[in-house]
Amino acid sequence: MELQSFLLMSAQVHFVAYLQPLLRLIFPANRPNEEIQGSSNSAEPDLSWVNRYPFLNVSVTSTECSIVCPKALAEELFAPSEEAAAPRATGRYGAIVSPEDFVVMSVEGEGLEAGKRVLELTSPLALAGISIFFITTYFSDFILVPTKSKAQVVQALEDRGFKFEERAEAYVNPAAHHNRNKSSASSFSPTSPSTPPPATVGELQTRTFALLKRREIVPRVDANLHLISCAARRDNPSNFSTNEMGLQVGLTKSLIYQPRFLSLTLTENDPASLLLEKGLICNFDFDNVLLGNRAEFMVPIILDLEPLPLEATGIVCGVADRLVGRTNVEGLSRMIEMSYLSTARTGTVIVQETDLDHGE
Repeated sequence: MELQSFLLMSAQVHFVAYLQPLLRLIFPANRPNEEIQGSSNSAEPDLSWVNRYPFLNVSVTSTECSIVCPKALAEELFAPSEEAAAPRATGRYGAIVSPEDFVVMSVEGEGLEAGKRVLELTSPLALAGISIFFITTYFSDFILVPTKSKAQVVQALEDRGFKFEERAEAYVNPAAHHNRNKSSASSFSPTSPSTPPPATVGELQTRTFALLKRREIVPRVDANLHLISCAARRDNPSNFSTNEMGLQVGLTKSLIYQPRFLSLTLTENDPASLLLEKGLICNFDFDNVLLGNRAEFMVPIILDLEPLPLEATGIVCGVADRLVGRTNVEGLSRMIEMSYLSTARTGTVIVQETDLDHGE
């Protein structure tokens, strides 16, 4: 399936111009499934909106709204809004569509702590000089790959021992196959494509932070923004319709006022996955609609990657290696629990509130 990374805007201004098509994208009430590019569920006309798309990610922050969706829908739903907003939104405040088409690959890295899992999945691709977006949801890991690089990614994963498992419809590493810990979402970015790829992960980390420093990209910590990772409940089949209606109402309420932070991922096979600010929980009947620990907070460390080209590679792997290294050097009793959210213009490292000092 071909996808585009679609940036709606990078400021709160004009969000209202995109709100209606955004809601139509998430809740395609009357859209025939066969119109949804790449969907294998076209034979199920009554399928829930939660599982209509092969893959959909909507991430809204205080600075941008970044969307990954089927290419045809990006053009159909957002082009009119982009034209309407154009006279008022120019430069970094306008909508930008990635020139690249992407394919989505599901990858499992079970049996590993969050930091090590990110390294396991991203290091072979970063060392091969491949530019990707890496999104970890509550249930699964997804790699967004430029269509032209798909064969390279498959080869890099297979060289590291990953195999495609038909049953799971994902690339799996047989060497690590235990219980999975939840995490959230992730991104990929630095080292110039004109430079030979680094030989080791340590060299990649050095290059990553040297590039961030050279481009004056300084991590910004918002200690007052508490995030919660959660997913839609599906533990009681008799309540599916009620729960999904509650989820739809909660998401709509949250989006109407443009949240400071909300990331939603929908796929064909999993329940909806969310990473959202604590203050939005009041819009949901949490105990009946969502699955997660609302007392466990995470804090975002935000990297403004706008100065870097979209095809830059290695940030997730470089940052993960730095945090994993700090865990080992500082002798922590457990691995730092970290997640990532990759959007069109920022990379967000997300750590437990108790690990914030180590994350910095």
